[in-house]
Amino acid sequence: MRKIETSLIVLTILLCCSASLYSEEKPKTSPWLSVNDFLYQLQKFDLNAAGKSKFDLVVTDYSRDGSEEQKYTKEEIAALKNSPGGSKLVLSYLSIGEAESYRYYWEKSWDADGDGKPDAGAPSWLGPMNPEWEGNYKVKYWDPGWQKIIFGAKDSYLDKIIDAGFDGVYLDIIDAYEYWGPDGKSWMTRPTAEQQMVDFVMAMAKYARVTKGKPDFGIFPQNGEGLSSHKDYLETVSGIGKEDTWYDGNTANPSGDIAGILSNLDVFKKGGKLVLVIDYVTKQEKIDDFYNKAKAKGYVPYATVRPLDKLTVNQGHEPD
Repeated sequence: MRKIETSLIVLTILLCCSASLYSEEKPKTSPWLSVNDFLYQLQKFDLNAAGKSKFDLVVTDYSRDGSEEQKYTKEEIAALKNSPGGSKLVLSYLSIGEAESYRYYWEKSWDADGDGKPDAGAPSWLGPMNPEWEGNYKVKYWDPGWQKIIFGAKDSYLDKIIDAGFDGVYLDIIDAYEYWGPDGKSWMTRPTAEQQMVDFVMAMAKYARVTKGKPDFGIFPQNGEGLSSHKDYLETVSGIGKEDTWYDGNTANPSGDIAGILSNLDVFKKGGKLVLVIDYVTKQEKIDDFYNKAKAKGYVPYATVRPLDKLTVNQGHEPD
């Protein structure tokens, strides 16, 4: 009798311990993985229209026109997050690989003559203007002077975004490391360019989550999907946004290019990250093809116009 009772006691203890271990090891669910549709609009953004929409996630700018005077207030962002169309996660766009002449930090003396080349009084980290985007200048993003503008100082860009109540940041020009790197178009051919972009993003994440006390703060790089090879980077980001995966405008991309992109995006997906894809297709049959292919991969798609100045609801692919 005693042997049976002892065995039952031991079995009970083992079951309790197993249950406890399972409970402790159960991974925390990411709030980002509940997203199945999103809106990406940086210009002509209407808070009320976006709020009435049923999109789960909104990616927009910190300011109506890029200026400090027209920045969204904490109350406006809170209203958007708790809007009539349903609760939303809201990311602020933030370019970290280029400086923008229409931002609060820009000084006219940096390129007073507007020729696209930094003037004598410009900071050493400022590079030439991107010929494809007027007013956007390449930056040596590893330079402490530029990084101080982006995060860490009282009036830095990331601090302003956090103070406004955004749930995270959508980081653009991540692929600047390709420009400065060994095979890039700059004169530097910097061998450390890739690792320094990884370090930059990870430092921003640590600052937001630890220093500023926002442990769930979202970090979403746009493009630069080749950085999936960096395990620490992959573990740090909340997800990734990728443009022009299947189409460049309404033109299909080469199959080899698509395969390479998908291979990298799948690493993020398998790592438990939210994968957002944006193709700038406007023809219905191509929109349908894009959405079908993206959803088959487990990605979250959004087709819209390249200027990102329109709230697009695609027929047959409405947000729910």
